[in-house]
Amino acid sequence: MSNLSPTGNHLADGTHTIRDYPKVELTQQMIFAAKAMVDRVRVKRTVASKIDTLAGILGEFAFAQYFFGDWTKNRVGSNKGHTDFTNIDIKTSAFPLRENLNLLVREDYAQKRKPAFYIQVIIDVQSPHADDIKPGTVAYICGFATAKEVDEAPKKDFGSKFGRRAGYRCHYVPLPLLHAMDEFEQTYTDFVKGKNAAGGN
Repeated sequence: MSNLSPTGNHLADGTHTIRDYPKVELTQQMIFAAKAMVDRVRVKRTVASKIDTLAGILGEFAFAQYFFGDWTKNRVGSNKGHTDFTNIDIKTSAFPLRENLNLLVREDYAQKRKPAFYIQVIIDVQSPHADDIKPGTVAYICGFATAKEVDEAPKKDFGSKFGRRAGYRCHYVPLPLLHAMDEFEQTYTDFVKGKNAAGGN
């Protein structure tokens, strides 16, 4: 796989535009199911926003819909201590979509777990301070990075949506530097084949 490099689209006049990311519209059924699971899967750690657990669940639902064509093919609630999907972790932010957002991976998390791939999902809410996610909201599958690329990315305390320091640092990769999702299926297939050929190690 090539190193991370800008993959955004540009207009003829040179202005930068948001890429045509794959997207999944969040349905009432998906949101109802996610809200029913929030208390069961909420992690006891620093809370970045009031809806971060809900957003995380919906990010996994959205990826399942994108990758498998069925949002119910997720492992939410049964994957504690493991990656969200086999060899894949989903990182989700509920924030108005814009190119200066980042894939964020907590430093402590990156040290403990090494999924082959991190995928960034942005749930395009109307405000950074949104306290709910409504049916019809769009989740954008913005791109992916490998664990090695994340480990080599710079680190920063991005604070919380409550206006204070988060108290932890995150590795961050700007959205325009992520690998485009149209590369993912082949990249993932090649990875799995290589792992199987090596005996699963």
